[in-house]
Amino acid sequence: MSAGPIYLDCNATTPMEPEVAEVVRRYFEEEYGNEGSRTHNFGARARQAVQKAREQIASLVDAKPEEVVFTSGATESNNLAILGLAPWGRQHGKTHIISTRIEHKAVLEPLDHLAKEGFEVDLVSPGRQGRVETEKLTRLLRPGTMLVSVMHANNETGVVQPIGELAEALAHHPAWFHVDAAQTFGKLLPELRHPRIDLISASGHKIYGPKGVGFLVVRQRGKQKVPLSPLVFGGGQEHGLRPGTLPVPLIAGLGKAAELAAGNHAEREAKCRAFREKFLHAIGPLHPHIHGEEGKVLAHTVNVSFPGISAEEVMLRLKDVAAASNGSACTSSSYQPSHVLKAMHLEKEEIVGAVRFSWCHFTPDLDWNLFTEKLRS
Repeated sequence: MSAGPIYLDCNATTPMEPEVAEVVRRYFEEEYGNEGSRTHNFGARARQAVQKAREQIASLVDAKPEEVVFTSGATESNNLAILGLAPWGRQHGKTHIISTRIEHKAVLEPLDHLAKEGFEVDLVSPGRQGRVETEKLTRLLRPGTMLVSVMHANNETGVVQPIGELAEALAHHPAWFHVDAAQTFGKLLPELRHPRIDLISASGHKIYGPKGVGFLVVRQRGKQKVPLSPLVFGGGQEHGLRPGTLPVPLIAGLGKAAELAAGNHAEREAKCRAFREKFLHAIGPLHPHIHGEEGKVLAHTVNVSFPGISAEEVMLRLKDVAAASNGSACTSSSYQPSHVLKAMHLEKEEIVGAVRFSWCHFTPDLDWNLFTEKLRS
């Protein structure tokens, strides 16, 4: 049992795998060449590291290595996927977008920007269990629909969305399909391999890799390329979509993290499910309100309210036992009631009391008696 509070905020960021840290260190300290340098072996070895990372990432989603575009993280990838399609949409009269009310702000805010620029954006609400029905999304399709953007699993509730069903439903419609997979890349493997998903966003630091790096998979649909335009200019790197010197150490680390995710997936999943069983058993006597239907939630996430206790009070009571979150880390600097839980039409008391606990295969066991005693006191 480790000293101090146990880290239970892995949906915000994860600890780095030691093997990943070693790769990052080596490319910072020893193999520090610029991938764009064409005249010496330092640059050649950097290019080899970047190419290997493309292959490691692509293999997890059955994409081609050349379809992987490196970015600073899922936020930038989401922006590139959404805003990068806008010029093509305007040119071809495709100015309609379908998404959901439970998306990450890195999707909702670019969509809001396009709405102000004249695009029509339809946001679908989930049910009370946080899951969006495929039919509600597909009935909104029209000839002018440019994009359908739906997250794979929600960062606050862990509820997994029906991405596979939606991919099948879009088989006969030309709209581009974008999936924010920040919470599921390397964790939920089969659905992201569906060839009908055109764009996939993810971050390194959600899969035990480094912060500051991510990618956008831009699949080619037959002979048709996704018509993205860059958001920044200068240099022409990443097929002209994301110019700038590539952060080779971070990219190499991300590639290694993807490789480990592929090889260790089953073991990690088993550890997370075992921890979940203990967690749910421990809090059962406290009459919790769990937000998200069991069986349709990530194994490592529980969003829960305890009757009569606010989220702030829960975290205060647990501050020496467990480090958890009362919402998305990306919006916590100015706390507002969760837009996700509001969209699920939960009661005000449930929203105010909601705490997210998220763990991983690194998470040590808790002192469960102390944990429940703190909440009961």
